[in-house]
Formats: sequence, C-alpha cells, structure tokens
Amino acid sequence: MIISSPVNPQLKFARRVREGKEPASIFVEGERLCEECLKSNLPLTVAFHTPDPTPRTTAVIEELWRRQCHVYETVPEAFAVVSDTVNPQGIILIAARPNWEIETVIPPQANLLIALDAVQDPGNAGTILRTAEAAGVQGVIALKGTVDCFAPKTLRSAMGAAFRLPILTDVEPEELLDRCQAAKITVAATTARTSLVYSDYDWQQPTLVILGNEAQGVRADLLDACDVKMRIPLAAPVESLNVAAAAAAILFEAARQRRQ
Repeated sequence: MIISSPVNPQLKFARRVREGKEPASIFVEGERLCEECLKSNLPLTVAFHTPDPTPRTTAVIEELWRRQCHVYETVPEAFAVVSDTVNPQGIILIAARPNWEIETVIPPQANLLIALDAVQDPGNAGTILRTAEAAGVQGVIALKGTVDCFAPKTLRSAMGAAFRLPILTDVEPEELLDRCQAAKITVAATTARTSLVYSDYDWQQPTLVILGNEAQGVRADLLDACDVKMRIPLAAPVESLNVAAAAAAILFEAARQRRQ
C-alpha cells in the first residue's frame, strides 16, 4: 500500500506518537536509529518509508517485513508532514516504549547510576544518556519534570543508548531516595557551595549522581537530601558547565577510578 495523503489514519497516529500523545509508543526516525531500535527487539507497530530507499534503508525494510511489521511506502510530501527532521532520511518506525522495572534500573548490586532532575533540553538529555552508556552507568532515573528520555530529539541525541540503558521515567524524588537508602547507594550531586572536588570522591562505592536543571541545578530540597555534595573546579570567570559536559566529567572520572 502507498500512502499519498498526510491525513491518512496511520500517519495521523504517527504524528500523535511524535508529539508525545501516545505514551505507550516511541517515534524512531533515521537509518541509524531504526537499526538500533531493531537490535533492541522492541515490539514494532508500523513503519513508513519514502520511494526509492537507499540500500541501508532497504535492509531495514526487509528486516521489518521479516518481523511482520506493517510497512507503508509514503510519498515525500506526506512523509515530510510526519517527519521530525529538516532533512528526512526516508524511514520512520513506531515501536513500543521500553518498559523497565525499578528493580532492574536500581538493582541491589548497583555500582553507578544517574538521575536527571528537571533537565529540559532533549539534546542535553540524549547526550547524557550516550555518555552514561559509554561510562558504564547501569541505570538512569528521570525524575518528574524532566524531558522525555524517549522523545524523538532525545532519541537522536542518544544515538541508540536509550534502547539499551535501563531507564525509568517520571519518578518522584522521594521514591528515588528511599530506593537508594534501601539499597545502600550513596546519593551525590554537584554544587558550587562545597569543598569536595568530584575527582577526590571515592567512586568505587555504589553511587547515584543527580544531574540538575540547566538553569537552576539540582532543586534545593533534593540537594539537601543528598549524602554527598561535590563540585567541578572551574577557571575564572566561568561559573558553571553545561549539564551534559558536567555529566561527562563526573562519569568518566568514576569510570577511571573503577578501572584501577
């Protein structure tokens, strides 16, 4: 079947997913991201591609057929209405949203976890996820008020990490703190108002790092509840780092210590 109308019911459904109005589904766009999604073995709903696909897209389409996913050729004009990118690569996949249990995201043997506290920019969130996977983070908790870790722009920035990392979203801070206390996980956060430098902390112990909002940092009440507060030394006159840059500095220091 060829879809030529932008008001086709399947395309309307895809738009709702893209806009976050279908919480059980995720909107995956682009060759690389669709390949990574297929590797994750998430349940598939429907896919769309433009005419004359590239060999790489053709391989994705053939795998979708093999898995009995509904695949529709879509004329470029209709495809562009659904696409979330300026220059579409010609392949969109709708899949089931990953569903992790809290016991998997915060396991009893956890070593290194992160939590996102009201991080708003999907590019930052995705970059943090990609960095977290590279640094060996075992789980990610997105607290209430944080951008959706499975929004299209976040997925693109994460480059597939969101399909592989155990991620829990929309979590209340109190629940996170209770879980960490029960599992004997130290809760840490960064702030300029402390003497402990992040590289002087003992990252061999089980730790969860809270990464805060781009403008405000970690909310005050949550910061007060943390077991450890640390800072990243900065040369004057710089007062703060982008949250994704701060995450990279902290997580790779943790990874360095754990390799010793």
